[in-house]
Amino acid sequence: MSVTAVPIRPLKKGSVAKLWIGIAALTLAAGAVAWAGTASHVAADPSSYLARNAARDGVQTTASGLQFEVLQPGTGDRPGNDDLVLVEYEGRLIDGTVFDSSERQGGPTPLPVAGLIPGFTEALQMMQKGGRYKIVIPPALGYGESVPPNGPIPPNAVLEFDVTLVDIAPGAALQMMQGMPPGAGDGAEPQAPQGR
Repeated sequence: MSVTAVPIRPLKKGSVAKLWIGIAALTLAAGAVAWAGTASHVAADPSSYLARNAARDGVQTTASGLQFEVLQPGTGDRPGNDDLVLVEYEGRLIDGTVFDSSERQGGPTPLPVAGLIPGFTEALQMMQKGGRYKIVIPPALGYGESVPPNGPIPPNAVLEFDVTLVDIAPGAALQMMQGMPPGAGDGAEPQAPQGR
């Protein structure tokens, strides 16, 4: 058995250096592509984002973890759990994607305080009429894993809202709009009309 030697041309001066420079450039380019692909995931980490936001001036955090900043204080009463509120709002993901707004709904939107995600309900009950807040809702007070189907909100997303409380309608007004007599949904026994 014989082995045939294949002659290899000698490398020109500086070719080895060019080869190593090319390998280094490709490695750096691959690292940059990998970083760009994961940067949005690192930025979207809920706990690190919430910690950075909590450290901002003016941001307050409730016992539940809801973060809020009073942009303009309101006056008067605060809505209760059974009330209906009229709000202007814009909801965003932490990457700035707007997923909902009252403007898209045609202007100030009526919302039942108790019919919302827990973080939004908690924030509304702290506000007064005319108040404007920026609220940051952690996943546990938002949608968590149970996001609306086919929507732009990913599971375990931190939600940001700019909210203005335009007006408050008492729970009795909401019950009347739904066709129930006042007091019908509060668990109290119905009262017979008083005779004269």
